[in-house]
Amino acid sequence: MKTLYTAFSCLLASLFFFSCTDKLTEELRINIPIYMDYETLRSSVQSAASRELTNPGKIYFKGNYLMVVEYLKGVHVIDVSNPANPQNKVFVEIPGCADIAVKDNTLYADSYIDLVTIDISDMMNPRETGRIENVFSYMIPAVADEKLPVANIEQENGVVIGWEIRREKRDLELVNPVNIPVYPEYDYVDKIGSGNYYTGGGQSGSGTDASAFGKGGSMARFGLYDRYLYVASTYTLYLFDVQNAAKPVKAGAVGLNGTVETLFIYDDHLFFGTQSGMLVYSLDVPSLPVYLSNFWHVTSCDPVVIQDDYAFITLRGGTTCNNSNVNRLDVVKLSADYKQYELVNSYNMTEPYGLGIDGNTLFVCDGRDGLKIYDATDKKTITDHPLAAFPEIHAYDLIPTGEYLFMIGSDGFYLYNYTDIKNIRQIGYIPVVVQAK
Repeated sequence: MKTLYTAFSCLLASLFFFSCTDKLTEELRINIPIYMDYETLRSSVQSAASRELTNPGKIYFKGNYLMVVEYLKGVHVIDVSNPANPQNKVFVEIPGCADIAVKDNTLYADSYIDLVTIDISDMMNPRETGRIENVFSYMIPAVADEKLPVANIEQENGVVIGWEIRREKRDLELVNPVNIPVYPEYDYVDKIGSGNYYTGGGQSGSGTDASAFGKGGSMARFGLYDRYLYVASTYTLYLFDVQNAAKPVKAGAVGLNGTVETLFIYDDHLFFGTQSGMLVYSLDVPSLPVYLSNFWHVTSCDPVVIQDDYAFITLRGGTTCNNSNVNRLDVVKLSADYKQYELVNSYNMTEPYGLGIDGNTLFVCDGRDGLKIYDATDKKTITDHPLAAFPEIHAYDLIPTGEYLFMIGSDGFYLYNYTDIKNIRQIGYIPVVVQAK
C-alpha cells in the first residue's frame, strides 16, 4: 500500500507540474538559419576577381559577354568575343541573385527581397547604382537536412543565406514546419530547379529597341519588353518601368493563373511555362499584361519557347513539380490570335530542361542524356531528323545566337559552332569545379 501510495503521489505531482507549465522542452538536432542582416545585404554588391564556376544557374548573353548566375552568390562575366577561347573575366558579388536581365549598360538582378541596378558600362568594374528594397517576397534556401525540424524564421534578423545543424534544448512549440517559399536549387544531378528576354527567334516588340536588350535562356523569370522589366514569381508578375534604364521604378504587379516557372516574350505576348501548362498574356498595353489563353498539360516542370506560331514545351517528371515519369517534348500549333491550340506531336525524352529554336534547328537540354539537336522543319517528325548529340554531359539550359550556341550544364559552360549544320562542333569550354561538402 505504501508503494502504491508513493507511486500515486508521484503521478499526481507530475500531472500537476505539466498542467501548470506552458512550455515543454526537449534537446534535439534542428536546422538553424544563418542570417545576413539587411545593412550588410545592401552594401555587398561589388566587383571581384574572377572565380571558378561551382553552382551555376541562369545564363544571359549581351554583346561580347555571357553572364552566368552563380546560385544566390552573384554573376560570372565571361568574355566570348573569341568563342573558341572563352575568358572568365570578373565576378559580380550579388547576394541572393537568381535571375538577371540587361538593358543598354544596365544589369538588373534580384538580391533576395530587393531589385538591384548595376552599371556595366565598364564590364570589368561593375557598380551598383540603384536598389528597390523589399519588392520581392521573402524566401529561404532549402534546409540543410529536410528530416530535421526547423527553427522559426525571424525576418527582422535579415535574410536567410544558409543553415547549420545544431543540437539545442528548445521549446517544442517553437520548432515548427517552415511555410516560407523556398528558392529553387540548381543541383543538376538531383533537383535542378526565360525565356528570351527580348525576342523569340529574333523578333522584338513594337516600340522596342531590340539592340538595347540582351538574350536569356529558356529557364529565366526576367524579361524585357518596350519600357518594362517583367519579373515572374510563382503567382505574381512584377512590373518595373525601365525607360530610364539606370533608375527603374516599380510599376505594379499582376496576379498569375498558375504555378509559374519560366517566362518567354514573343510577338507582343508573354508566354509563361507553369507546372500545369502554358499561359499567354497580351502586351497590347505593356504596362498592363492581360490574360489571353492557356494550353494545359499533365503536371510537370516546363520551360517554353515560341517561333513562327509554334510552341516548343519540355515536360519533366520525377521532380517536385510531378512525381510521374512524364518526360517529353510537346510541339503545339498556335492560332494567329494565340487563343486556339493544336498539339502537333509529343516526343519522348529522358530528363528535359531548357531548349531553344533557331530557324529550323531545335536544341534540347535533355538532362543526364546530354544536348540533342534536331532539324525541326517537319514538326510531326522532329526526332526522326537528328543533327547532332552530345551525351557525355548533364545539360541544363542554352542560348542559340545564329552562329554559336552557349550551353550550361552540370560540369561546365560549353560553346558550340553550328554555322555548318551538318558539322556542329564544340569549340570552347569552362569547367565547373565541384567543391567538397
